Amino acid sequence: MTADAEPGGLPVVPFRQFLLKIHSLCNLSCDYCYMYFAADQSWRRRPGVMSLGTVRQTVDRIAEHAREHGLSTVRLILHGGEPLLVGKRHLAQLLAVVAERLAPVVEVRCSMQSNGVLLDHAFLALLSHHRVGVAVSLDGTRASHDRHRRFANGRASHERVAAALRRLNEPRHRNLFVGLLCTVDLESDPVESYEALLEFAPPRVDFTLRHGDWKHPPPGLEHRSVPPTRPPGDVPDGEPTPYAHWLIAAFDRWFDAPRKETGVRMFEEVISGVLGGAVNTEVFGLEPVDLVVVEADGELEHSDSLKIVGEGVPETGLDVFRHSFSEVLATETIRRRQAGLRGLGPVCRDCALADVCGGGLYTHRHHPTTGFETPSVYCHDLAAFIGHVRSRVHTAVARLGGGAPRIGPDHPSALF
Repeated sequence: MTADAEPGGLPVVPFRQFLLKIHSLCNLSCDYCYMYFAADQSWRRRPGVMSLGTVRQTVDRIAEHAREHGLSTVRLILHGGEPLLVGKRHLAQLLAVVAERLAPVVEVRCSMQSNGVLLDHAFLALLSHHRVGVAVSLDGTRASHDRHRRFANGRASHERVAAALRRLNEPRHRNLFVGLLCTVDLESDPVESYEALLEFAPPRVDFTLRHGDWKHPPPGLEHRSVPPTRPPGDVPDGEPTPYAHWLIAAFDRWFDAPRKETGVRMFEEVISGVLGGAVNTEVFGLEPVDLVVVEADGELEHSDSLKIVGEGVPETGLDVFRHSFSEVLATETIRRRQAGLRGLGPVCRDCALADVCGGGLYTHRHHPTTGFETPSVYCHDLAAFIGHVRSRVHTAVARLGGGAPRIGPDHPSALF
């Protein structure tokens, strides 16, 4: 990874991922959503749609950043709210701006994160024309999905999402299918949830943890109010780890399959980490953050998940009209998130799992008193899960008669 030098020896890693909030509203009312039901309510003051003027300024700033840092590729992630709410005409104009103003400067890999409800053949044809990949949120079984992902009037959404996924899986559109994103729900059976995702033959699956911090712990961890004062090591007796148990059950189902049914990003990255390779996710690893958020009004922000911490916490005070992306790189939050081990609090720095865990998601570390100096509210769950993966992987390596090879992040499960 190319990095520019900064006084003090800390490398500056340019942004390579640009998350564009092209629509501020959503057609679902998911009860765990960090956009609308969290402490930060800034969506109320933003325009519903990112205007074409803001799109042009944004892509020009991205082109400027690519030239400044010699980037060969950038990734655009169209996001919301629900990005398809912009409508076909506006989306076509937006993608035309990207093609005209950014694609001549740098290779653009574009994808969209959608709830899938509006994903019809006309949208798919448009996305195909502009080579935009589609990832869809699906929370496992029909019952699991509809427990949380409903319309504002309470109507279930699974049927609409499943129909969209069947369209996405048609031969003419299959190449657009990026994968499925599933939020872990302790009320759901992990194996049933994983197998329900497999029914749609996703090329890739990722699991995400419910957002929470030490002030707003996620469901099942309400008892956690005091961060650990020493690395967890082996999880102490009596400390519940419900999320680890959920992930372990899903991991074992995936790991023990006679053939690789689909890639599971979280699992592959942790395998890479326990074998000494790189770990490239927000939840795990020490790789420097290279993603920035552009809101619908052009304001530049840190990770969306920070909205659960408090009003204004994701804000940088910068925007695409007056500031460059390199100015965002100089903010304290980005410098900390690009500092690797040095960016963690003392407990995490002393932890033997730090190279794999990376302290957990930055948002999940927040405590009202100590800020982001604390371990993740999921600390014990992450430790238990990583320990289980390490045990399974090392046993498999020993069975194959090998040592513990270092493997690249592109092939984290190559041994299996």
